[in-house]
Amino acid sequence: MTRLSAFNRLLRHKLKKYFLTGLLVVVPITMTLLVLRWLFRLVNGLLITVLPEILRPEVLYGIPVPGISLLATLLLILLVGVLAANIFGRSLVTFSETLVDRIPVVKGVYTLFKQVADTVLKRDHGAFRKVVLIEYPRKQIWSVAFVTGKSSGEVQRVTAENLVNVFVPTTPNPTSGFYILVPEDDLIVLKMTVEEAFKLIISGGMVTPPERKAPVLVKKADVIE
Repeated sequence: MTRLSAFNRLLRHKLKKYFLTGLLVVVPITMTLLVLRWLFRLVNGLLITVLPEILRPEVLYGIPVPGISLLATLLLILLVGVLAANIFGRSLVTFSETLVDRIPVVKGVYTLFKQVADTVLKRDHGAFRKVVLIEYPRKQIWSVAFVTGKSSGEVQRVTAENLVNVFVPTTPNPTSGFYILVPEDDLIVLKMTVEEAFKLIISGGMVTPPERKAPVLVKKADVIE
């Protein structure tokens, strides 16, 4: 009886171990596939919704063509980028933005998304290019955060110190968080990459990036390169 009980405990322990190991393999793969499928359907259907019915693949060829809308959307984005990179394209974009600025509601929505896109996508702005450690929400409590830019305007003018715009993401959803202004001298720049920092935050500290070099106190000139 004792041997049978020991065997049952061992069997339950092994089954639990194998099940958890399977979850660690299956869950990331499944979630990745689901996200990729959602993105594919989103981009694939983006162009279809604006195309006239006569130009849709199922009408032209008689059968639906998977992925053609995705390819067409990517080519359209590339074409817009080529046009916007020359003088004529830039003039057209400027003229369009001038028209948008005259529409009250549309102006606010467009300006918001344009500023977000400029901040995230343009490398020369230095946004989300540095991972820092700050004492937040109080002294001796530390948080991993991202530098989004140097403070300017009224918020900088009314303070005695040079401030840095910092985004403190939440766990496990880093798309939400807090925007705070931190004195440059209170920042500690970390050596980990932005991707590694996101993994650290999303996992709640369970996925720790490899240590490259001890963090150092930031120099004022090094906050945004």
